[in-house]
Amino acid sequence: MENYFNYFTEIEEHFQRRHGGMLLLSTLDWALIETWKDAGVPLEAVLRGIDGAFERYEKRPTKRKVNSLAYCAQEVLTAAEEMKEAAVGAARVEEPTETTKGFQTSEIVAFLRRNADQLEKASLPQRSGVSGQAVAQEAAYTLRELVADLEGSKTPPRLEDLERRLTVVEEKLFAVMLAATPDEEIVEVRADADRELTPYRRKMSAVQIEQLQKQYSHKRLLEKYRLPRLSLFYM
Repeated sequence: MENYFNYFTEIEEHFQRRHGGMLLLSTLDWALIETWKDAGVPLEAVLRGIDGAFERYEKRPTKRKVNSLAYCAQEVLTAAEEMKEAAVGAARVEEPTETTKGFQTSEIVAFLRRNADQLEKASLPQRSGVSGQAVAQEAAYTLRELVADLEGSKTPPRLEDLERRLTVVEEKLFAVMLAATPDEEIVEVRADADRELTPYRRKMSAVQIEQLQKQYSHKRLLEKYRLPRLSLFYM
């Protein structure tokens, strides 16, 4: 996906501009951005969708403000589909891949080291047969290995390959957190997600809702155990 570095911040800033104030995004909002990123929704489609949602809302006879990105979800998906349809039949010209688009190797190294430090200090839950601490230490070790590879290489890193490695490490962390966290806490998080989603359910498909609930749960667990996001999108 284009624009690794700015995907999250540009969406946040664009939404705040349309809202007309420095509204802090909620856990649900950040989870929604994550689902768009994972689905490969182009940044341009998200920004168009936000504009479309606000333009439609501003025509309504109400003075209330849009206070959640979830209100824009349907418009974002519509914009993404329109962009996809516009590209059908168009000649595709292969361009050289920019292996470090938006990044310096030194920035990536600093990001990985910082996350490794946080993982080593983290206190994760333990459960019979499941050691969150061991997985966190293993993740930190992997990040330090990646740092060594980057510093020892004479060529710029391929962001796609690096992102895949980080995704695998993060998925292991999510799995162990879900397995080791008491069931009642997971149920409570999912209930919170359901409550926040209630006003927007009719604007989303069942698949979207399921993905959003998953991302919401992941984000809450990361906040609970003070773990960093490993994806390069969070640099």
